[in-house]
Amino acid sequence: MPAVFVHGVPDTGAMWRPLFDVLTRDDLVALDLPGFGRPVPDGFDATKEEYVAWIIEQLEELDGPIDLMGHDWGSLMVQRIALTRPDLIRSYTLSNGAVTDRFKWHDLAVQWQTPEVGEQIMETLTPEVMAPGLADGGHPDAEAAAARIDDTMKRCILALYRSATDLPGDWALTGPTPQPGLVVWGRDDPVGPPAAGERFAATSGARLVLLPGGHWAAVQFPRETAAALEALWAEVA
Repeated sequence: MPAVFVHGVPDTGAMWRPLFDVLTRDDLVALDLPGFGRPVPDGFDATKEEYVAWIIEQLEELDGPIDLMGHDWGSLMVQRIALTRPDLIRSYTLSNGAVTDRFKWHDLAVQWQTPEVGEQIMETLTPEVMAPGLADGGHPDAEAAAARIDDTMKRCILALYRSATDLPGDWALTGPTPQPGLVVWGRDDPVGPPAAGERFAATSGARLVLLPGGHWAAVQFPRETAAALEALWAEVA
């Protein structure tokens, strides 16, 4: 019964290392999504539905039910799986990403979703440009993360965001979730306002933990996140 972690954009499973270093479990799995540190399968168009289906395939190969956590886009995917495949999950945790009926994309996402504009922006996103922005958001290893952003990842980011112009759509949370949940959010996140996490927690019944950090607060403050996770897991054990 492992705990599985899903990264967001622009990241790989390496983002979870600070949290894994302080968690006491030894059954932790960090997924690398296709195009994000893992090759893209033939015929994979990097849409939100395809990523969710791919994650579900990975979960179905594990002995479950599973404790599932996501960050950023990974958090949106975890939410979708929690609502559509609750049989796979014992508990879920969202960090700095949630879809409610008031969901709205941030400005950079809208630019990425715009043909030609998104491609032009991606050309400017060099490691030297990206690293300071990731660091400002609280990323624990900004330079290494920025160095992993290659052309494949950029193409997948654009395809993913362009597949999601319809959000919230049927991805929106409408009531309590069938399994216990936790929401971990940075108070100073410039991309996803804490109010989004607060709304999700209030609607879902999930516990809310606000941390004094940015978009990567869950790994910026790993000990606080680990304590909240282990409390959740103890409840469902």
